[in-house]
Amino acid sequence: MTTSSPSSPRRNTSVTASNGGDRGECASRNTSGCAAAVIEGCKTGDRLAQKELYDEFREKIFRLALRMVGPQDAPDVLQQVFLQTYRNIRQYSGRSSFSPWLYRLAINECLQFRRRERRPGRESLASEPIDRSPSHAMHAQRQELLEQALQRLDPELRVIFLLREVDGLPYSEIATALKIPQGTVGSRLNRARQQLREHLVQLGWEP
Repeated sequence: MTTSSPSSPRRNTSVTASNGGDRGECASRNTSGCAAAVIEGCKTGDRLAQKELYDEFREKIFRLALRMVGPQDAPDVLQQVFLQTYRNIRQYSGRSSFSPWLYRLAINECLQFRRRERRPGRESLASEPIDRSPSHAMHAQRQELLEQALQRLDPELRVIFLLREVDGLPYSEIATALKIPQGTVGSRLNRARQQLREHLVQLGWEP
């Protein structure tokens, strides 16, 4: 089952650099998701390195936040994630991939936000141009059902589903990000898929 990728935020947040170009380090990224030079630059407060790190990961982190806290609050959560990243990046040792470290921080920020706000994420997360053709209407209806079903999942199941099915992370990186065994990732993912299907049927989806 796939989900459509919502647009990334259009506004420029204060966590990005206000000047300078792209160093291009992430274009030759390794398994960490971004070149070590960029990460080391962020540790020293290099604004260009911070901008490149932001540009590299903003769409993935925004997509996660969008489906965890909803469209109204996702941009603020995205900004907070990167502020926390820059403040805490010295804690990243470099002994493992960077992306699970960042995802763990993003997931924690999303869950903390939900606890503070005490409200579920909102539906209708994808913003698309209006198309009144029958094929588009059918697609939009299916997408709406999927988004509603996702919101009914427990957050711990939803985040695993999103990391695997939307962002395509391997089990090992999901396990690292969530600090759980890989076997638990697999079992929770199976539960998420099963419950998602059940919610879809309850909402009127016909397989």
